[in-house]
Amino acid sequence: MLRSAILVLAIGWIASTIGCATSPLGRSQLKLHSGREMARMGIQSFDALKKNSRPSRDRATITYVECVAHAVIGAMNAGRIDAWEVVVFDDPSANAFALPGRKIGVHTGLLEVAKDQHQLAAVLGHEVGHVIAGHSNERVSQAQLAQAGLFAANVFAGSSGMTPEKQQLLGLLGVGVQVGVLLPFSRVHESEADLIGLDLMANAGFDPAASVALWQNMARGGGSPPELLSTHPSHQTRIRDLRRRIPQASRLRDQAHARGATPRCRAPRVK
Repeated sequence: MLRSAILVLAIGWIASTIGCATSPLGRSQLKLHSGREMARMGIQSFDALKKNSRPSRDRATITYVECVAHAVIGAMNAGRIDAWEVVVFDDPSANAFALPGRKIGVHTGLLEVAKDQHQLAAVLGHEVGHVIAGHSNERVSQAQLAQAGLFAANVFAGSSGMTPEKQQLLGLLGVGVQVGVLLPFSRVHESEADLIGLDLMANAGFDPAASVALWQNMARGGGSPPELLSTHPSHQTRIRDLRRRIPQASRLRDQAHARGATPRCRAPRVK
């Protein structure tokens, strides 16, 4: 028990002294990795995805996605647009992602849900929002800390033999970490990325109200698990939170239009 307590205290001390950070919305974060380390992991993951997936060859689709992505990236004021790699994957799932290392991937199936440039900008703003907020770093750090905590519990269990009661305790502890810590933090990340992405798309000149229409489209797809057991907020929760922030984001859009930022990205014709 003493060894376990010392290990837990050491883990907590390391996390509190090395990993402290703050998100763009002012939330305290745990980050145990440098930006360079995360960029390396993101680039490696993206390269693996490109090897195992099929990039789209439809020039109209690629041009459209790049147009929206470049407008969103340009609103970040964080380096050159051409420093980001944008790849469209020929995949029917409605999905997109952004990774540390300045990588963006979009599945062609997303264009059946994101009906216009504004809705697509809402998705890409959300995904880039994850990168801006360092959510990948935070998730990796949380998972490592959770594993360390489980290891400490295992040390305690092994100190006097593994009884059926202790096995059950460790099993419940694993579930408790997943549902009580990792999933809620993932929902926080998703909600945070929604709001960061909303401001980002508005700064690029897109209509922030389109974010609500996007999630209404998503909701019609159905199949969502209960929010308690999901890594994402429910569609209703997202729509409610977005609506609250739209007045603020609309002012950002108006300012963008005054600067001349009025994206005109032409969606490809449905075949």
